[in-house]
Amino acid sequence: MDITIHASFLPHNDPDASLAFYRDTLGFEVRNDVGYEGMRWITVGPADQPGTSIVLHPPAADPGVTDDERRTIVEMMAKGTYAGILLATADLDGTFERVQAGDAEVVQEPTKQPYGVRDCAFRDPAGNMVRIQELH
Repeated sequence: MDITIHASFLPHNDPDASLAFYRDTLGFEVRNDVGYEGMRWITVGPADQPGTSIVLHPPAADPGVTDDERRTIVEMMAKGTYAGILLATADLDGTFERVQAGDAEVVQEPTKQPYGVRDCAFRDPAGNMVRIQELH
């Protein structure tokens, strides 16, 4: 099989704040910005990787999600336990400084983990965990 990762989904509760974080702070390009019934889906990704994207979506927009499930999703997002993504860079320290200067919530400064990687962690404006791992 020849399968690639085309897109991952992360929820947002403030499309403009999420757009500013992923575009302005992380430097991703905006590939699509679609509105429907007062909601927005924003697709972003690294300029040099046109085949890999992150779709920032309204949480629980699926009509199959119940009101109780929507409340749970909102609560988990507020705690930062609902969603996350792992990114990678060759310049972890420089990336950390840039993201920290963008007022992102720092969860962990660059650290050598006991499982063998060096990484750092932030929360995006929606509370999603964004870990950035150093490439060797």
